Amino acid sequence: MSDLVRVRKWTDFRRLVKELKPESIVYSIDQNAMSKTKELTALRLILLARGGYHVYLDFPRGRENVMRETGIQIHVDENGVRCLTDDDVIRFIKCEFGENLKVFSFWTT
Repeated sequence: MSDLVRVRKWTDFRRLVKELKPESIVYSIDQNAMSKTKELTALRLILLARGGYHVYLDFPRGRENVMRETGIQIHVDENGVRCLTDDDVIRFIKCEFGENLKVFSFWTT
């Protein structure tokens, strides 16, 4: 059975990716539409390596329009809802870890 390892800091996740040199990373953009008081947007990065899933979560920095640790831009859609775009997330991951890294959305894998 695979272990789930929560990686708490972006620097630690980045170090793991560089050390383990995975062929791919999976991400999901999570929107909690049920919450009336909490932020709706979260980014989840998943690295499958060494018999486990290493998961990093990033959240917005207060009401600013950037993610706390990755700095990915948060957009506002036509309904006024703050959100991330797949293109921005993929571009960020490839910029950080190289163009050859395969990046998949959790929802399409």
